[in-house]
Amino acid sequence: MTLSPDETIIWTIGPIALNATLVFTWALMAVLAAAAWVARLQTKRAKRWSIFLETIVVGVQDQIEQIAPGQSTRYLPFIATLFLFILSSALIGVVPGCRAPTASLSTTAALAISVLIAVPTFAISTIGLSAYLRQYTQPTVFMLPFNIIGELSRTIALAVRLYGNMMSGAVLAAILVSIAPLFFPVLMQGIGLLTGVIQAYIFAVLATVYIASASAPHPKSQSTQEAQNG
Repeated sequence: MTLSPDETIIWTIGPIALNATLVFTWALMAVLAAAAWVARLQTKRAKRWSIFLETIVVGVQDQIEQIAPGQSTRYLPFIATLFLFILSSALIGVVPGCRAPTASLSTTAALAISVLIAVPTFAISTIGLSAYLRQYTQPTVFMLPFNIIGELSRTIALAVRLYGNMMSGAVLAAILVSIAPLFFPVLMQGIGLLTGVIQAYIFAVLATVYIASASAPHPKSQSTQEAQNG
């Protein structure tokens, strides 16, 4: 029984082995890109389709706006992409023969690293490089190593949390299938899908919180800037 898609080798080319994680990740990205292209064409032809997509986008933007007021337009492309990828991974995970890429620690680590890179990128573009670096020395300069460790541990926690929840569903499903192979698989597929939706939402919310927190000006730097402007 193979639980992680990393263990499933689909194609081997000499010393290079393509596992299920790589195959389904690239396949999922291709499907999402094609769906976005088709949706773009449909919005120009069918008004109902345009209203449906606008409702989804506005819903996601409203969720971001509640966490980061005034910044939802900037964060929407990145946060929505994370949410759609994780959600789509959960959806294909219930398809027979398909493996969810998020059941691999390498995938969840890559998603967490993308958040780690996005946090300073958005923060520097909003408050500037000096103000962002100053956050690591708050409230005193002696907190610098602890703040750096906290930033790295937060990234590890993001990856492990998503991987653990997705993997636990696969383990539980495998155990129940061995007990009752007819009834429990259907039930566990539904539970796994629900778990995937919840984890996609939590991951997107946490990413938004981290970015918004880093992009918010520190009270001291904000008061200094106001004094200079005054």
